[in-house]
Amino acid sequence: MADGPLLADLHFGREDAERDVTDGLLLRGAFLPTAAYRGAVTGRKMLIIGRKGSGKSAICMQLMADGAHTDGKVLVTPDETAGEEIRRFELQGLPADSAKALIWRYVFAVHAARHLVAHAKGTHADKPRSVKALARFLKQNGELDSGRLDDRLARGARGLQTSLSLEAFGIRAGVDLASSPSEGARAARQLEIVEQGVTGVLADLGCDGAHGPLLLMVDQLEQVWSAESDSNSMVIGLLLAAKHAAGLYGRAIRFLLFLRSDIYDSLSFGEGDKFHGDELRIAWTEQALRDLALARARASAGAGLTAERLWRELFPETVGGEETAAYLFRRCLPRPRDAIQFLNLCQETAWLMNGRDRITEDDVRQATRQFSAWKLNDLSLEYLVAHPFLKRLFPLFQNTGYVVTRAALDARFGTAAETLHELFPAYAHALTPSGVIDVLYGVGFLGVRRGNDVVFAGGDDLPVQPHETELHVHPCFRAALGATSAIDLRRYEPSSVRSRIATGYISPAALGTTVVTREVRLLGELIRACHSTLGQTGRAVGMADDVRDEIVQQIQHVLDDANATLVSAGRGGSVDADDHLLTAAHYLTGLAAQLLDSGLEGAAGSGGVAHRLTEESRRLRRLAGGSYGSSGDSGGT
Repeated sequence: MADGPLLADLHFGREDAERDVTDGLLLRGAFLPTAAYRGAVTGRKMLIIGRKGSGKSAICMQLMADGAHTDGKVLVTPDETAGEEIRRFELQGLPADSAKALIWRYVFAVHAARHLVAHAKGTHADKPRSVKALARFLKQNGELDSGRLDDRLARGARGLQTSLSLEAFGIRAGVDLASSPSEGARAARQLEIVEQGVTGVLADLGCDGAHGPLLLMVDQLEQVWSAESDSNSMVIGLLLAAKHAAGLYGRAIRFLLFLRSDIYDSLSFGEGDKFHGDELRIAWTEQALRDLALARARASAGAGLTAERLWRELFPETVGGEETAAYLFRRCLPRPRDAIQFLNLCQETAWLMNGRDRITEDDVRQATRQFSAWKLNDLSLEYLVAHPFLKRLFPLFQNTGYVVTRAALDARFGTAAETLHELFPAYAHALTPSGVIDVLYGVGFLGVRRGNDVVFAGGDDLPVQPHETELHVHPCFRAALGATSAIDLRRYEPSSVRSRIATGYISPAALGTTVVTREVRLLGELIRACHSTLGQTGRAVGMADDVRDEIVQQIQHVLDDANATLVSAGRGGSVDADDHLLTAAHYLTGLAAQLLDSGLEGAAGSGGVAHRLTEESRRLRRLAGGSYGSSGDSGGT
């Protein structure tokens, strides 16, 4: 590795696997073999399921490029034209799912047939008659040469709906299939004859186990999917067809389907429970993202780059007191695409925008704001088909605390419900307070507090339960929303008092000689009230750490100001202790009201803190002998 600056060379790759392959980074050691990849390679799993950007296509591209698997690979990626052919394919006498399963089975059978004919030609000197028959079938139906998927689908659809040329198998379609009771039954019978032709070749070649299987993969279905029933039938048909073909062709052909989790989870069909053993869901941990970042950094900046050098020399060691890697990966959704975008943005901010040879803490903070805005917009686009209203929900969380309770969300939603229902009448059933929580949790925007942890959707986590009341906006979106503190607490700013205080410094020991005047006694009571409230907050073990820290920080401001004022009073400075106590009491009352308005009084211990704040405020007002403002606290005088 060169001794010169590395930041200009540092690049974490492209956010889409196809360009990563084109640029060569994916093939230079930047690919991280995950459990999902191992499951795909070994053939243990057929369904690779993950969110957008979770690495499904990277696995697919790696398998296509992997020289260790050379026995045959086919990648099917339907475009809109091909998707439309499948969506509109219907057969009289068959439900939509079953009809679309037939067209997928035809696609698989044709790919298998073309592979077997080419394989027999290249490796078998004596070709069985069944191979020649299969080759004639492909030629007679225009399938011998590779072509566009939509063209093959159109031909296959017409053949299944009318008649395929099956003379190669000794079948005269017009005569031998005339007794089929329906269009669907006729199509199914034709397809069975084609599939028997493929299995006959497999048996006659007899090379099962002598070489690896044909790997047949389907990816990027999200490009042609919508939330309509015909799109769901297209995906269900694919699943049914792959299940059928895997059983029919045995070890000779392996199927891998890469599906987005929101699409797969939206499906509902009778045989869905039969696919659980075939599922493998992609899940990324923070450690896995760290490993991915280092692998990609090494692929661009040199194999000798160490984790220590990456996170201590090229990146700052900490950001806001938090280890940089932890800071970054906590603020992106747990998937490679987000991590790659965030890391590249930090590098570009430092090198391209600010002209540095290393990334500073300010660069990371600047990148954080931009990245958060990107991701908030990307989230609404990712789920635009399934949840077109998503973007309209974000203002419910803008410029407020990132800890939200059901009660607070109910109140906020009530002000927006009428507009949302008018704009999205077809989704009124989901646009309820509980429905909004379910959607926002499902897409990863909100997490839920369970015990001492905040859990975000992923893997097999339960949805938000009715008894769970404390929700957290994901750190990824907080900067864009202006929700950077746990709860929206007004900061203590006693400017009216400060203007009448002659500030100065005196050592704590000097206070021992202070005459105990009324001002000193009142300030001492305020200090005691702050300590009492801090103690109550510390005992609120059921309160979220972020919320507790926010309350402690604000009370500490009051305490620090009281201590500074007490120092000034001890030095003989002019202090209006009554006004100081009334200002602080008013602030404590407001703090209690904000805490209650946030809905956190339902959390264990939060109600006790609000009660303590109110009681201490009343006590301080009684000591000062008055109320504050026109309304004040009716019970405080």
